[in-house]
Amino acid sequence: MENPFGFIVIDKPSGITSHDCVNQIRRIFGTRRVGHGGTLDPTVTGVLPIAIGYATRLLPYLQSDKNYQGVIQLGTRTNTDDLNGEVLLNKSWPKLAESSLEKYLEAFRGQIEQSPPQVSSVHIKGERAYIRARRGEKVTIPPKPVTIFDLKLLYWNANLGQLKISVHCSKGTYIRSIARDLGEAIGCGACLATLRRTQALGFLEEHAFQLNLNEESVLTKAPPIISPKEALQHLQRLELTEKEDALWQTGSRLYPNSDRYKVSIKSSLKTNNPCILVIDSNGHVAGIGLQIGEDTLQPKVVFNAKG
Repeated sequence: MENPFGFIVIDKPSGITSHDCVNQIRRIFGTRRVGHGGTLDPTVTGVLPIAIGYATRLLPYLQSDKNYQGVIQLGTRTNTDDLNGEVLLNKSWPKLAESSLEKYLEAFRGQIEQSPPQVSSVHIKGERAYIRARRGEKVTIPPKPVTIFDLKLLYWNANLGQLKISVHCSKGTYIRSIARDLGEAIGCGACLATLRRTQALGFLEEHAFQLNLNEESVLTKAPPIISPKEALQHLQRLELTEKEDALWQTGSRLYPNSDRYKVSIKSSLKTNNPCILVIDSNGHVAGIGLQIGEDTLQPKVVFNAKG
């Protein structure tokens, strides 16, 4: 088998970890060089991008925003901020009209400060927060800025105290924290009941491969590999000449005319991105460069480097 190079998108089912998915891909393609683009908790379903081969070096250059749909349960607070944790509080919720609920949700739109859950992968003094939580420790996790580009109320069931929301957010956002903080604002406590990721790093649900496992929990079919060219369409591109191929492989700066940068699909976030996808003279992905000024390209990631 040729060395695989690209991205695989798994529709992760509930009940397995993101690392379980990575191990399945390692097994079926016979390579250890596999990494995922953002952990999903075992009970969370949906889009899990996985890089295979040297495409693992391209993970930081994918689009970083994500989309989720989740159900929040009012009146219940847990130590994990979802229904899988130990219940700390059960309380009745107030009778709220949708308009009142929308006013509470408004505080979670735009740029906000958010404290991650106690049970999370955040590093605290060199150790993951969830490891400390398992020992019964309560740690102070400093809030961090995140951006909620869009938050919609999809439905509200006043009898059950459940609301379904869709969230378009920046990297590092915890939907469990939104549930917890919404419950605190309302005054009745809340936690996340269910969650599904519908978009991650530019990959959508329709890109996702159903993870069908046999009785031995082994993947029965190889998922399709998405080309880095397709996955990185939000980046500008530069196609090298044969002479530039050799310079690029030795890590030399290039000085192409600025009109040779070919703008592809614009990022949905409308951000200025100095990263350039570099294509060699044979049409293969050669790496990532950083645009400096109008006509200088500094190699950042170089495949098939020489010298």
